[in-house]
Amino acid sequence: MSERVRPRDLAFLARETPATPMHNATVDIFDAGPDGFDHAGLLSLIEDRIAFVPRYRQRVVSVPGRLANPVWVDDPDFDLHFHVRRSALPRPGTHEQLWDLVSRIVSRPLDRHRPLWEVYVVEGLADGHVAVLSKSHQVLVDGVETVDLGQVLLDTTPEARTLETEAWHPRRRPSAARLVRGAVRDSLTSPTTVLDTGRATAGATTRLLRGATQRAGAVAGAVTGRRSEQRSPLHVELSEQRRFVTVATDLADYRRVREVHGGTVNDVVLATVAGGLRGWLMTRRESMGGLRRLRAVVPMSVIDDELEATSLGTQIAGHLVDLPIGEPSPVVRLHQVSYSLQAHRETGRAVAANRLAGIAGFAPTTFHALGSRVAAAQQRHDPDLSVTNVPGPQFPLYAAGARMVESYPVHPLLPGHALAIGVTSYDGKVFLGITADRDAVPDAETLAQCVREALEELVDAASADRPRAPRGRTPVRPPRPDDT
Repeated sequence: MSERVRPRDLAFLARETPATPMHNATVDIFDAGPDGFDHAGLLSLIEDRIAFVPRYRQRVVSVPGRLANPVWVDDPDFDLHFHVRRSALPRPGTHEQLWDLVSRIVSRPLDRHRPLWEVYVVEGLADGHVAVLSKSHQVLVDGVETVDLGQVLLDTTPEARTLETEAWHPRRRPSAARLVRGAVRDSLTSPTTVLDTGRATAGATTRLLRGATQRAGAVAGAVTGRRSEQRSPLHVELSEQRRFVTVATDLADYRRVREVHGGTVNDVVLATVAGGLRGWLMTRRESMGGLRRLRAVVPMSVIDDELEATSLGTQIAGHLVDLPIGEPSPVVRLHQVSYSLQAHRETGRAVAANRLAGIAGFAPTTFHALGSRVAAAQQRHDPDLSVTNVPGPQFPLYAAGARMVESYPVHPLLPGHALAIGVTSYDGKVFLGITADRDAVPDAETLAQCVREALEELVDAASADRPRAPRGRTPVRPPRPDDT
């Protein structure tokens, strides 16, 4: 019998609604070069590499009567042309037009009757560039059995690697009777099957009760005329549409700030996000007096034998960080962020950024997928947003001979959360992807501009200051050589 869907993955499927599609996405932009890079080239590349991610040719099939958890089975009708699609912008297409297209595509849930992924090749960009937008459901990439497709497509040279693969022939789809027999057999011979089925049933009941409680609260509020208190403007009822914007920055700027004020590049990234959120909220005339901090869940790589192992050699743990948006000084904001993360670094579990960047393939796509899973698990702590920063290789990568020049993560929104931010460093740049609810954050472009200005504030402060800690504050340790 095929492998069963684990309870944790089944919970992602059960929680998915039209307003909360549970997929991760990435937008990579390539310089097509003189040889060109198009839909046919990417289709051929994926056909050559998909054998290394076999789950991308499988779909989820339920067991009749829910006698056991669903199973992964080969899709006998798998059609690569359905999953790898072609699109285009009116030439010369701008980044703004591309982000508008990305916003519409990531708003749509994936088709449950097929393998849970899609790739779009977007042609027509200015300067001969081509964009590749990939979507993968959170159940598809667990870092244990399956990595993200993007991790196996890129090469370190323009000459593509020659990889030996065997011809794929889908196994016959199991009949309903076979699924039932397999469920009964597994329940009798494997205690974990019974336990997993019980967990899935209990989880479904809990979600139903939680939903009923929330609806009852909404009805009560409507009857009494009272509105539920929101801790921040980022807690909203989500629409079914998204808005996606980006910020492209130089890694050298973050390193300059780190050299002057200490901490790590990750600290500077989070301080930049905090400053951007502060500036954005002020444009909305939000009171900074009552809203001093925003709590962010920040997935980070660790070495921890108690956490689920991954094929990447590290585990991912979620850390709650209070972003000091009420603090007007950019330098003080940075030191407050550094102090809040110092305890994590001193545990000895933290993984050096250069180690993550050296993992084979373009691992940021997989790390972002795992980060979004961790952020979802931290929802019980009621964070305001998620911020996932993943260091990538600081040298160029290629797909079918085309050089990748930009890479932006597109994180899913947690239920009731209007904002998620993903950050990827690559080849001397730091790329921020901001996913927002279209109705709750119609001014997402303003937030992106505020993030740029927040980094400029830190760089200006680093240019003017000598390396010293603010008076009366605990100095932050000097940066280690591996803090990239």
